[in-house]
Amino acid sequence: MSQRREFEIAFVGLKPGVHVYEYSIGDSFFVPYGDQDFTNCTTNVKLSLEKNNGFMQLKFDLDGKVDVQCDRCGNTLAKQLWDEFNIIVKMVEDPGPMNDQEEDPDVYYISRGESHLFVGDWLYEFINLSIPFQKMCSEEEMGGPQCNTEVLEKLKQMEKDVKENGHPLWKGLEKLKGLE
Repeated sequence: MSQRREFEIAFVGLKPGVHVYEYSIGDSFFVPYGDQDFTNCTTNVKLSLEKNNGFMQLKFDLDGKVDVQCDRCGNTLAKQLWDEFNIIVKMVEDPGPMNDQEEDPDVYYISRGESHLFVGDWLYEFINLSIPFQKMCSEEEMGGPQCNTEVLEKLKQMEKDVKENGHPLWKGLEKLKGLE
């Protein structure tokens, strides 16, 4: 089964009510999307689709982990992912203009003639949104066995140099002002 079809839900034949889908997402899922800022993704997604007359309510529950690079020392960190997202999919006659005009990112429109719903792009987006923006070792872990101590020492030295001598950028600006 192609990856695309694995993330398509044939909702036309579904009875009204809640239907549950489970996905295991690994690094191979992200290949069509290009390079990522993380590796070793192991994420489980539970999708609850509640089918109603004229709309569907989707609830994505994510749980997993990814390896990212520490913003401070550059070493690999394992980050836990946990999040939940909700989407409402409404069935209308002309979804194009409605999707363009919709301001709520949690509302999406599809044509009444559609029979399948592709959730792969939402899975991609939600996993990326679950990764913390700041990726650093905690204060307790800093300098520990996972940290790159050479980089931390260099950062400390650079910080010390700036405190003692001032930042070289400001020296150049002072020359422009004629203060030196």
